[in-house]
Amino acid sequence: MQLSLTVRGSGADVVSYLIAKNPNNPYERDEKGFKVRLVYPIFNKEEVQFVIYVKPDPIDLVRNSSDLFDITHYINDREFAVSSLFITTIRKALGTALNGKPDEEYQQWVDHPFEMELAFGPVSTDLRDQEIADLFEPMGYKVEIERGESTIRKKSSARFVTISGVQSVQNALKHVSILIPVIDNYKHYFLDEREVEKLERYGEGWLETHPLKQMIVKRALRFNALISQSKYYEKKPHIRNQEESPKIRLNDLRYEAILNVIRTVPQRETIVDLGAGEGRLSVQLGFVQGIKEILSIEPSNKARLKAIERFGQVIEKEGYVEPQSLAGSLFYFDSRLQNKDIIILCEVIEHIDEERLPKIVATILGDYRPKTLIVTTPNQEYNVLYDMDETMRHDDHRFEWTRAEFAQHVEAWTQNYPYQVSIRGIGEEHPNYGQPTQMAIFRREEA
Repeated sequence: MQLSLTVRGSGADVVSYLIAKNPNNPYERDEKGFKVRLVYPIFNKEEVQFVIYVKPDPIDLVRNSSDLFDITHYINDREFAVSSLFITTIRKALGTALNGKPDEEYQQWVDHPFEMELAFGPVSTDLRDQEIADLFEPMGYKVEIERGESTIRKKSSARFVTISGVQSVQNALKHVSILIPVIDNYKHYFLDEREVEKLERYGEGWLETHPLKQMIVKRALRFNALISQSKYYEKKPHIRNQEESPKIRLNDLRYEAILNVIRTVPQRETIVDLGAGEGRLSVQLGFVQGIKEILSIEPSNKARLKAIERFGQVIEKEGYVEPQSLAGSLFYFDSRLQNKDIIILCEVIEHIDEERLPKIVATILGDYRPKTLIVTTPNQEYNVLYDMDETMRHDDHRFEWTRAEFAQHVEAWTQNYPYQVSIRGIGEEHPNYGQPTQMAIFRREEA
């Protein structure tokens, strides 16, 4: 992941003093599991380009932490994309420029407008290309967005963004320091009041009048307790139609619906909770009559530790079958999951890149061959009833499908396998938008 800044015109070579990096001495530092490098591919009096790039070590990132043996570090693309974590990592290297404090003889150049081009990527985002452009264009930038090549499909979901215009070096770096995390919409570190102070410091002079100011503040700070502290946030009264308000504890309704389906299935001795998280559903499965084995599969070591603690809290209760917590992932074949009675994917598929789903489902239906497969996922149509500005309910969702889209995918998945499928909704029903969660129940028909 990298960021480059190209400056053209008279005085371009002053940039090296503004960022306090000697072009004759390549910059290299270790920053908490990352290798940060800054080099000058181009350097002359009329044109200067510097590139700062970061190479992550996913093992070193969790050294000396409880996540050391967490296999998600091998399959999570977030650590390899330009993001809030990237900005945090390069901030020290660009601190002189961001703070506008070069040596005194170059202070006059801090506010000097240069003709420049700034590029960064790859970035993973839930925003459309036009929405990304809308973030930068109010400051006078021209925005170009490209998608990388992929071995999975012709165009990758990763995007590379180039903005060009006339700006001071300090302002350009302030803009991307705020807007790259907004584009990514995923914080990789603990947020506190210092995040508010950073937003106000780097947002000064441009964020006050930005037409998307409220969206930027919300996506930058994420939590209401912090958002309300920002001087940029303008609280607007909102009245929601109470008759259309969705139920708060939708998670409980999902679990109840899944458990009710399982109770009607004649063969339910062996169950796999695939993508079990902290074991909230797995622990309830332990009380369903007729179940003899529960495999609670989860890639995150941290989540598994919480699940094991949760299982232990009820181990003495009568009739309880303790789930077995196992490390595993949908991305790798696991022979332990073959020929079970039931496999459950509760709010899991929307966290996976859409183009990877057909292969995962083919592994489940063709290789694991459960007698019953239960899949739940959000109904995108219902989002209009929530008081939310985001396009999806969670910042890690890679997609959310309408009811028609879900039905279309389910039909495609089962074309080559002997399964009959029924689809139903979960939660309070709206006459136009359906129910907040949709559930597909796949039943295997043996020849």
